[in-house]
Amino acid sequence: MKKRSIISLLLITTLLLSGCMFPDSERAESQRPYEDQLNSVQVAVEQFQEASGGLLPIKTRDQSVDQYIKYPIDFKQIVPAYLSEIPPNAYENGGLFQYVIMDVEENPTVKLVDLRSAEKIRDLNVKLGVNGYGPIAEQIDENIYKLDYKLMGYDDEQTVPSPYSEVNLPLVATGDGSIYIDYSIDLNRILQEDKPNVKPGEDIRYLLVDKYPVVPAYSLPYTVNENNEPEFLNKAAK
Repeated sequence: MKKRSIISLLLITTLLLSGCMFPDSERAESQRPYEDQLNSVQVAVEQFQEASGGLLPIKTRDQSVDQYIKYPIDFKQIVPAYLSEIPPNAYENGGLFQYVIMDVEENPTVKLVDLRSAEKIRDLNVKLGVNGYGPIAEQIDENIYKLDYKLMGYDDEQTVPSPYSEVNLPLVATGDGSIYIDYSIDLNRILQEDKPNVKPGEDIRYLLVDKYPVVPAYSLPYTVNENNEPEFLNKAAK
């Protein structure tokens, strides 16, 4: 009995120590888009904007950058004056999310970018050939392709976890060698469940932006076909 108690104590101690040894990026508070953290940053941004005469606490980026990552928040401008500390789930604090601002002109709104996707795309770019183009498995749409992961040295298809559901999302590449996340699964779910009023030809990614705290970064535009199913808006992929 005494021996069993000692073994149990050792197991518990090991579990506690292993929990303490997890890096910040693996801790729960750094992995979830907590609403209270998002709201705190939103309030801080609004207070900064009011005090600065309309300016926003953002980092400067080239205007050609993806619209969903174009305006990252510069926490140095709002911490600690308007926010006591950087949120635990922020990239700057070891978290998985980049805090960004959307709709900067009309209604500046704080949103999140899931950086797991950026890391996966970065890994794939390393695997691309010296000319910046990956081997093609098949053509999915006009100027949009599925990569041949076997030829790139992977054992299976590469995906990223969806920030909106429990599914893993595939990736696609365009003719210029750029890699994007395919959000068709999550968009189709919203179209089926919420039945929003959308029109062919309009970019429907706003459905994800309006519904969730995380934006569909690193993606191509989508619209709907005659069956109200998501499809790539090809004018942006050429």
